[in-house]
Amino acid sequence: MDRRIFIAAGGAAVAAAGGVWYGLTRGGDTGVTQIAAAQNETPDDIDTSSIVEMVQGDPNAPVTLMEYASFTCPHCANFHAGPYKQLKAEYIDTGKVKFIYRDVYFDKYGLWAAMIARCTGPMRFFGISDMLFDRQKEWLAADTEAGIANNLRNIGKVAGLDNDTIEACLADDQKARELVAWYQKNATADEVNATPTLFINGVKHSNMNYADLKKLIDEALAG
Repeated sequence: MDRRIFIAAGGAAVAAAGGVWYGLTRGGDTGVTQIAAAQNETPDDIDTSSIVEMVQGDPNAPVTLMEYASFTCPHCANFHAGPYKQLKAEYIDTGKVKFIYRDVYFDKYGLWAAMIARCTGPMRFFGISDMLFDRQKEWLAADTEAGIANNLRNIGKVAGLDNDTIEACLADDQKARELVAWYQKNATADEVNATPTLFINGVKHSNMNYADLKKLIDEALAG
C-alpha cells in the first residue's frame, strides 16, 4: 500500500481527514492547471455535482467494489496489472460485481492524469486509465513538469483525443477545482489515507492479492 502523504504542488501536507483545501492556479510552461494553497475556501464551498462517478459492470450487481487509487501510485499500477484484470474478467464482466473507481491526488501529476482520463467522460475513462497505469513509469520518467505534461498529452493522443480536446481538458481550471474538492470530500468521508484502498459492499480493506480479494467477494456473493 502506498502511504505517501497527500501533497500539493508546493510540498505542503494535505490531510485527507482534515480541513485543508488547495485551490488551483496556472503556472510554469506546462499549460496545465497547478495546485496552490487557497486561503478562504474549503472543499464544501465547491459544487462537485457535475463530477461523474466512474463505474464498470452491472449497476444492479449484488456486490459493489470501490477502489480509491492514484495514477501516480506504483502499488495501484500493480493492482491494475494483476488483481483488477482478473476481477474484471471473473466478476465485473459477468455481472457479479459493480466496480467504482475514485481518484486520489497525491500530487499534481495524478490530477493531470485524471483530467486526461476524464477528458471525454465515462466512455473512454477506463481504457485511458489502463494506459496510464500500464505506462506509469514511462510518463512519470520525464525530468521536467512540462515533460510529464507532454507525456500525458501523448497518451491522450494514442487514446484518440485530438489536440484541441486535450488542451481544453488540461486547461479546465474549474473542473480541476471540482475534482480536488470531490476527492477531498470522498477521502474524508471514507477515511482514506493510503492507496489502493478497497471497499467491498461498504467494508474497508487494504491492498491485497487476488486470492484474498476473490475470497472476500465470494463471501459477499454468498450473502
